[in-house]
Amino acid sequence: MAAAPIIVWFRQDLRLHDHAALAAAVAAGAPVVPVYVFDEESPGKWMPGAASRWWLHESLKSLDTSLRKRGSHLVLARGPAPAVLADLARETGARAIYWSRGYEPWAVRLERALYRTLEGVGVRCRRFSGSLLFEPEDIKSGVGEPYKVFTPFYKACLNAAQSVQLHKAIGSMPRVPDRIESDALESWELQPKNPDWAGGISAAWTPGEAGANARLDALAGGLLKGYRTNRDLPGIDGTSRLSPHLHFGEISPRQVWNAVVNAADAKGGSLDADSESFLRELIWREFSHHLLFHWMHFPEKPFRHEFTRFPWDNDPRLLAAWQQGRTGYPIIDAGMRELWTTGWMHNRVRMIVASFLVKHLLIPWQDGARWFWDTLVDADLANNSASWQWVAGCGADAAPYFRIFNPVLQGKKFDPDGLYVKAWVPELAKMPLARIHDPWKAKAQILEKARVKIGETYPAPIVALDAGRKRALEAYEVLKEPAD
Repeated sequence: MAAAPIIVWFRQDLRLHDHAALAAAVAAGAPVVPVYVFDEESPGKWMPGAASRWWLHESLKSLDTSLRKRGSHLVLARGPAPAVLADLARETGARAIYWSRGYEPWAVRLERALYRTLEGVGVRCRRFSGSLLFEPEDIKSGVGEPYKVFTPFYKACLNAAQSVQLHKAIGSMPRVPDRIESDALESWELQPKNPDWAGGISAAWTPGEAGANARLDALAGGLLKGYRTNRDLPGIDGTSRLSPHLHFGEISPRQVWNAVVNAADAKGGSLDADSESFLRELIWREFSHHLLFHWMHFPEKPFRHEFTRFPWDNDPRLLAAWQQGRTGYPIIDAGMRELWTTGWMHNRVRMIVASFLVKHLLIPWQDGARWFWDTLVDADLANNSASWQWVAGCGADAAPYFRIFNPVLQGKKFDPDGLYVKAWVPELAKMPLARIHDPWKAKAQILEKARVKIGETYPAPIVALDAGRKRALEAYEVLKEPAD
């Protein structure tokens, strides 16, 4: 008698290498039915934004191609995951469903519903790790509590970290029965049509496991050298650009960790400062998920409760200028235009544009987080929420309220040659370096020679920096007043 099939439910783990659930299913020797469920009905779920939907389409297409090379294919289904998977189990006669764990609030609730629905009808559920280096419950303080401060969390992770044996990619797989119905990926309409705004995103990225491995090879092969310094310079290719690949699970954090550690071992020694700097960023990702898992309100409510009475100024005109890269501050406008064009923004610039929005403009951090959610290909609920709260000063281990980035000084420090600004704000390409970050201060003859007219070809600053800083500090003083 043939073994009953095992369904492998793909989620944010769109890869074949180091995939615990898939490896376990194949090792069981039973037929394997790979499935992805486009679930728009789970309560509280944050549906992917426009840029992420584009990436998801491409990543699913890549995964299906990889499976077909192994004699299988990806089954696509749309609807509430518990109902869809229960129907698929009945249709195939599957007696087990394997999947990789999710950590967002809605994902936790969904998995509980899945256990109730499936095990109630005799379908075994097995959940595996794979999206994080450490399970959120496993990293605890000395008194058994979740961490609220990064540095001790980081040290605890380093103590727990070790080189691990990765799950190998599966070889051939049994063919999925033809009778199983599957949606056409195009019917989900994840990609833009009229207009098709994804040209810049498509040119900048290669979604899928192969693209992820290429970026990892580039990191281990040379990008790590100088990473500690270069990661802060947006005008050069100095970052890993692995974030969307990690978010969609096209590569696992364990693969990334091992690659960096092994690269150091190959050079005959311990981790150097560049490698340590990169691994620290990987653990920041872990910290964000740690916070979201233990404090599920993180995406919408301030971690520090006193910020519920912060006097935000909801000005749609200023918000629109920020979104469009028309603030009059070149480093900010460059970042917002890079985001709109490529679906990504350099991390240092993310901090600068976020600080400007919430402090100089006093626009709620949730508005900025929502914009990033829609426009970033690496939009991740944990990272996005934790990062915005950190900048606003209301998150865990947040930046102090009086730390207000000056975009001119930040531009001069981190884009000293003006390469980043000239790449994304071409109307300033002829400005001399001395005034590339504050063109409104240039003399008339300099502006004329550079063919720049402040207020016409390039906007005047939408807020004066000194006045914006003063207003922000006054607003933060409200938090010191006793609550009513």
